[in-house]
Amino acid sequence: METGAESFLASKPQVNSPSNASKMKIQINTPTNLGIRSLIVPFLLIVVMSIVVACGDSDSDPAAPASATEAPTLAVPTNTPVPPTSTSTPESTATPTPVPPTATSAAAMKAGAEQSLPVTVTNSDGTEVTVTDTSKIIVLNGDYAEIVFALGMGDNVIAVDTSATYPSDAVARPKIGYQRSLSAEGILAFEPTLVIGNTLAGPPEVLEQIAQTGVPVVIFETEPTIAGASEKIRKIANALGIDSIGDEVASALEADVEEAKALAAKAQGMPPTALFVYMRGVDTILMAGIGDISADMFDSAGAISGGVKAGVFGFAPLTAEALVTASPDYIVVFDSGLASINGIEGMLEIPGVAQTPAGENEAILAFDGQYIAGGGPRTGQALKDLVLGLHPELVEE
Repeated sequence: METGAESFLASKPQVNSPSNASKMKIQINTPTNLGIRSLIVPFLLIVVMSIVVACGDSDSDPAAPASATEAPTLAVPTNTPVPPTSTSTPESTATPTPVPPTATSAAAMKAGAEQSLPVTVTNSDGTEVTVTDTSKIIVLNGDYAEIVFALGMGDNVIAVDTSATYPSDAVARPKIGYQRSLSAEGILAFEPTLVIGNTLAGPPEVLEQIAQTGVPVVIFETEPTIAGASEKIRKIANALGIDSIGDEVASALEADVEEAKALAAKAQGMPPTALFVYMRGVDTILMAGIGDISADMFDSAGAISGGVKAGVFGFAPLTAEALVTASPDYIVVFDSGLASINGIEGMLEIPGVAQTPAGENEAILAFDGQYIAGGGPRTGQALKDLVLGLHPELVEE
């Protein structure tokens, strides 16, 4: 997942019982005539042999299939009533019981049932693109990948970029490289029927080259706000021909957001000031302000954005002077960023941080980047976690 910071930097069987043949009694009258006896002896031999064969076959014949409503019966010796172990799988001639669908497969079946194609959408540059086939989707951005999977179309995703960090099924997909430095050849090698992403994906000439081959390339732009997250979900769902599912996922996000806001409204006292700091090692440390999703998240969580307070537009280098103006009670970071500077100890070595209220109290809140700033289906849940981090007195609510 890429944030505005990186934009800034880029500027069983049933067994039958033994056959009754082994249990039947054969009665033969003893004749007095020797000729008859000579005929009887071979006859008796044939009968006895038939009985022996019947007894043996009763143990080796395939069992009759059980009915569909009948649980398969296992053939277990009566002197060892031990259930089958994982290394010994009993055979069954019963009709197999269908495995209940997982959440993913259930969502996929629902998406397939409700999908309506073709659809025509308008790209960020104003051009129209018609989508006719979503059987082989390549997703260019991590936040879009999370949304496509949440919409139940994950089984159709054949590749993602390296910024896709959630869900695990998306992480496991083949990679096309990083969203800002894509290759047309690498993407076209997958023979996709749809390529979809946001305006961070590029370079633009690569996307144009892909489009010229006839592959639909859908590129959207959405505002970096909580409302923008809902809009993004609905746009992607529309491009995939599953508007009703997009409404469901977006509405669930919106309900989570309202719940988090209601929790934040219970906070007492003055609202804390929170500052989002993006870090990628000690050489890349930026603070976020107006225009970043963190400003909206802080406001919705009942806090003041330190970046907005300091007059920062987008992202700007973090300086000691800016920290004095922002005076954050909390500093919010990505956990990956915090790890890149050696944790809280490294954070406190950044000039000016130790002198802020956040630094003095070591009030550093670290979150997964795509979770807290990706603007995906989990945004409402992330907002609630942020509320609890900024208002620890509400944890017991």
